[in-house]
Amino acid sequence: MDKMLKNRLINKSIEAFIMGLEIYNKPTIRYRIEGFSFFICNAWELMLKAELLNRKQEIYYRDNPERTISLNETVQKIYSDKNTRLRINLEKIIELRNISTHFITEDYEAKYAPLFQACVINYTEELLRFHDEDITNHIAQNFLTITAEKEFLTNEQIKLKYPPEIAEKLMKQSNEIDVLTKELNSSNFAINIAQHLYISKKKGDADFTIKIDQHSNNPAAIIKELKDPSDTHKYSYKNVVVAVNERLKKKHIIMNYDKGFNKYVLKLFIDFYDIKNDPKYAYKHKIGNHSHFTYSQQLIEFIVKEIERNPHKVVKSLKK
Repeated sequence: MDKMLKNRLINKSIEAFIMGLEIYNKPTIRYRIEGFSFFICNAWELMLKAELLNRKQEIYYRDNPERTISLNETVQKIYSDKNTRLRINLEKIIELRNISTHFITEDYEAKYAPLFQACVINYTEELLRFHDEDITNHIAQNFLTITAEKEFLTNEQIKLKYPPEIAEKLMKQSNEIDVLTKELNSSNFAINIAQHLYISKKKGDADFTIKIDQHSNNPAAIIKELKDPSDTHKYSYKNVVVAVNERLKKKHIIMNYDKGFNKYVLKLFIDFYDIKNDPKYAYKHKIGNHSHFTYSQQLIEFIVKEIERNPHKVVKSLKK
């Protein structure tokens, strides 16, 4: 019975995966992001539940045998390490699926496209690893590439286009993805396809050349501009913890504290140094009667530097 159920789950998973790709890659469909997120999550849920059956684990609730466990519970059972890049990617897309029922805009597309691409590749690799099923037996390899058709708006453009509540939500999601993409630096989380231009004085290093005309009537100069806190203070409270841990790991710094750098230790730093009243490190967002703080990269660097100076006693010092 389990084998028959497992095969049905895998077949339905592959079908949901292909439907998600077909919806996303059809230019005439405007419901692309919502449709893709629904079907890719469904594909993962079915595929991972089939793997739980492989491991002789239950996929039904004990007190309600007609109802299977949720996708989030399934993901946590298969990928127990919450820092797994694949799991973080999948959880961000599940989050998008969950808000799609009441809040979504087309401007999400360009921001989420790198996450979608990573999710597609992750699915094909895990399907092969868990179930020895090659997705290219069902769909051509070239259909596994997805593209975003529009550029994501800047924070300033978002503020002009949307009312404050929606603008704040969009900017928060955007900044969180930017932060995680930078800090995690993993193709299992996001796959970016981008083109960057750099000016080089070495002609042999250049792909093409340009000419600078000293006699031009249109002079150019580098100017200083006012910084938008939505751009400079991108880190949420949770992502400050993620970023500091990633930096400590890369520097091979181990704190003399059982739980490592967590939200509690971050609160000690914030309280001790009065971080929330320092605009260099923190910015208070106000929407109506609600407010919340975001933090700058300078705060990440400051905390890492302080821990690096005395990793064995930093928590004890902050407590005192």
